[in-house]
Amino acid sequence: MEVNVPLLKKICEIAGAPGFEKRIRDLVIELVTPLADEVRTDNMGSVIAIKKSKKNPDVKRVMVAAHMDEIGFIVTHIDDKGFVRFHTLGGFDPKTLTAQRVIVHGKKDLVGVMGSKPIHVMTADERNKLPQITDFFIDLGMEKEEVEKYVTIGNPITRDRELIEMGACVNCKSIDNRVAVFILLETLRVLDNPAYDLYATFTVQEEVGLRGANVAAHGINPDFGIALDTTIAFDVPGAQPHEKVTQLGKGTAIKIMDASTICDYRMVAFMKHTADQHQIKWQPEILTAGGTDTAGVQRMGKQGAIAGAISIPTRHLHQVIEMAHKEDISNSILLLKACLEDIDGFDWSH
Repeated sequence: MEVNVPLLKKICEIAGAPGFEKRIRDLVIELVTPLADEVRTDNMGSVIAIKKSKKNPDVKRVMVAAHMDEIGFIVTHIDDKGFVRFHTLGGFDPKTLTAQRVIVHGKKDLVGVMGSKPIHVMTADERNKLPQITDFFIDLGMEKEEVEKYVTIGNPITRDRELIEMGACVNCKSIDNRVAVFILLETLRVLDNPAYDLYATFTVQEEVGLRGANVAAHGINPDFGIALDTTIAFDVPGAQPHEKVTQLGKGTAIKIMDASTICDYRMVAFMKHTADQHQIKWQPEILTAGGTDTAGVQRMGKQGAIAGAISIPTRHLHQVIEMAHKEDISNSILLLKACLEDIDGFDWSH
C-alpha cells in the first residue's frame, strides 16, 4: 500500500515535546475523530480512540499504543546576553546538537541555533574531548530584553527539520515516534471490524519514562496490548551482523524483547503466524538497550496484558535525520490491521 507522505510530513513536523504535546494532540484528535466511535483524553493528556467490535463487542479489550511526544528541551535560564540554557527532555547524544536549528515555543515561536565554543579558540584538550550537553546554548539573535518578551523559564523547545523523501525512505526529525502515530491512524482508516474492542491510544511522555502509557493502561485495563514504536536499524558501514538489530527494507519488526519488556511469547507467536499467513514481510527484533510503551501496556493494567510490539526499523535514531523505509511502514500497517482482525482466532492458553 502507498504511504501518504504529505500526512506523515504533517505529523512529523508538528511540535510536541514531552509534557507539551498540545499541538500534536490537537492534530491527532482532528484526524482520529472521524475514524472512531468515541474519542477521549485522559488527565495526563493521552488520546484514547475507541473502535467497537461488531463481531465480539464488550468481550475483550485490545490497547494499541503509539506515543505522540518527541525528544526536546526545556528553557532553564536566559543570561545577560540573551542566550538560552536548557535541559533535555529525553535522551540525546550531545554531538548531534552541533549546528542544529531549534524552535523555542514561548509566547510566539522563535527559531534559534545551537551554539558552542568555536573550534578556532578551543585548546588542544578541548578539541579532543567529547562534547557535553552543558557545552551548548541557544542563540536567538536577540538581546535579553527582547528574548524575555517572548520566552520564559519552562518553555519547551523542539528541533527544526522538515520531512523529505530519500529514495525509498522518508527522513525527518521525530520519525520516533510520529511514524507510529501515522501507522495507528492509517490502520484505523482501513480497519472495518476489529475482532475485539480497540483502544487506540496516542500516549504522552514516553521519552521521559513511559508515563502516559502507564496511566492509560491502568485506566483501560486491556486484555491484549500492542505497542507501536521505532527501533534501531544499525545496518550501516562498520556494523557487525550481531549489532544491526533490524535492517531497513527487510519488513516490519516483531519485538521479542527490549530493555523494559520481554514480550509475551504467545503474542510473538501470534504476530509471526499472522504475518506469514498474510504474506507480510517481517523481521525479529531484540533491543537490549532502550524501552518502549510495551512495558506500560503489559504491566499497568489490573491483571496485566498479553502484550507485544510492532516496531519500525529506523536509522539514526534520536537525531534530526531519522530514516525509515516506506515499505516497512506499509508492512507495519498491514500487520497491525491483520492482528486486530485475527486476534480472536488464536489459542491464547499458556
